[in-house]
Amino acid sequence: MNKTIFITGSILGLLAVLFGAFGAHGLENILSDKELQTFETGVRYQMYHALFLLILPSLKPLSDASKKWVFYLITVGTFLFSFSIYGLATNALTTFDFKSIALLTPIGGTLLLLGWGVLGYQGIKHFK
Repeated sequence: MNKTIFITGSILGLLAVLFGAFGAHGLENILSDKELQTFETGVRYQMYHALFLLILPSLKPLSDASKKWVFYLITVGTFLFSFSIYGLATNALTTFDFKSIALLTPIGGTLLLLGWGVLGYQGIKHFK
């Protein structure tokens, strides 16, 4: 499982750099400043969680089961949160109305919070 977590973090990090560059260079003259800021928020949160997933396998106090739960929550949360933000920020460029699935953003954010919450809870249990 640690290898899967690490590889997922690497892929999310790679995509964050790719999307960040695309946003800065490919979308700068197409999107408004507000839309670019929104896009950058998605990139930033994706990178934060990619880096976290790179560290997660090395957290020895966490059981494998806890790491698995945190991994799933963070991974699904990152996809729902960041990728829905990318869609919302570029909504005017597509024929699909991403506003119709805007609820995915807070669901993704909630999953990210749960992932961090599970991590904190498991840490508190371990460091009594």
